[in-house]
Amino acid sequence: MYDVIIIGCGITGAAIAYELSKYNLRILILEKENDVAMGSTRANSAIIHAGFDPEEGTLMARLNVRGSRLAEEICRELDVPYVRNGAVVLAFDESERQSLEKLLRRGINNGVANLRIIERDELRAMEPEVSGDAIAALYAPDSAICSPWEYCLALAETAVRNGAELKLSSGVKSIQKTADQWCVSTESESFTARFVVNAAGSQADVVHDLALEHEFEILPTRGQYYLLDKSEGSRVRSTVFRCPGVNGKGVLVAPTVHGNLIVGPDSELTGTVDVSTTKEGFDYIRSRAAESVPGISFSANIRNFAGSRARTAKGDFIIAENGGFIDAAGICSPGLSAAPAVGEYVAELIENAAGLPGKREHFTNKRKRIRFRELDDEAKAELIAKDPAYGRIVCRCEMITEGEIRDAFDAPIPPTTIDAVKRRVGAGMGRCQGGFCSPLVLEMLAARLGVSRYSILKDSEGSFVLKKNNVH
Repeated sequence: MYDVIIIGCGITGAAIAYELSKYNLRILILEKENDVAMGSTRANSAIIHAGFDPEEGTLMARLNVRGSRLAEEICRELDVPYVRNGAVVLAFDESERQSLEKLLRRGINNGVANLRIIERDELRAMEPEVSGDAIAALYAPDSAICSPWEYCLALAETAVRNGAELKLSSGVKSIQKTADQWCVSTESESFTARFVVNAAGSQADVVHDLALEHEFEILPTRGQYYLLDKSEGSRVRSTVFRCPGVNGKGVLVAPTVHGNLIVGPDSELTGTVDVSTTKEGFDYIRSRAAESVPGISFSANIRNFAGSRARTAKGDFIIAENGGFIDAAGICSPGLSAAPAVGEYVAELIENAAGLPGKREHFTNKRKRIRFRELDDEAKAELIAKDPAYGRIVCRCEMITEGEIRDAFDAPIPPTTIDAVKRRVGAGMGRCQGGFCSPLVLEMLAARLGVSRYSILKDSEGSFVLKKNNVH
């Protein structure tokens, strides 16, 4: 029997597991996909929001501000790429200036530090590429960017290092309550626990309804993005927002921690989870982004993608405990920012319901991986002399070595697909998007897993890379 079963291992489930693994608890994480961070966590804007946008008094506002303050230290301890680059919200007329004033007051009331409104000249000095038509901006210097899938993986790995168990490809089929425990079943196994935490993202309403009476509905909302080459990565330093509207924060332009430029998203209520991309969506993104930063060269596009946000009609996070079943649902943006604070909040709910045991005497909270391309020449030479695998380049675009991929295989949550390798070390993230390195990664995976090359997946279940020719 477990103390806690967490359903879902996106950023929310991983952060909850991370926080609870600080205590002497037996924890099981069930994830329906074949890797962590497979939903909204891997397809979003990668922004750690300062917290001026959520409505005052909401759980979203409280946890956004607290989570963003925790994120920098956690990312430093767990070796997750993080940059406090600041953010500007542009105003193009006096009515939008009034919106900035409203956001300023809201942010101050939410507890956001260092917010202020800057005028055109200061804005242009800070961001020369921003449109000259912008008359002012709200400046949030504490806004940041990170690598969301690496953040999720680091939290989940740390939980596993501290005793949590993770079962992938384990979708939940039923949940039943007995006198003092819950029974959670997948297609092949059943598990019992005192507490069940629903962090199932876009499926959170479905999981909730397996355990309790229907209370809420997830409204999947698609957002599409451009990812531009590193040649565009210095176009802006800050994250550039438009004034938010009814559909969210609008189309943003931002650098990424990997040196690219990300542009998007649009916002479309889809009814079901839909991560296809559309010409209409990208036409809209280009036109809106060009109003903010006119010089963007979209010909430098290296990838398009879409993510699905798990919104609800409530407009706030749904985090509540009912007889040992805890929902952590509707965690749309700023869910990435709020994640570690969501973990703390769930721990508080368990403490209030039944008490928490003492904290682990030896909580492992450090994580470090080798990033070959970031080393100086002397350090590279020394590393190669010790281990020649670091001298064999697998991904030319990102300068990822065989040694780094091997290290990923030896980590607590090893990759089993080509894109899982990409999420861990960056192989395939560059200009050619895996055109050169994917065959090499495939061969390494097959050898490591001891399976046929034909068994290797690109990403999710069914995405086979090779097909046998059955012609006789």
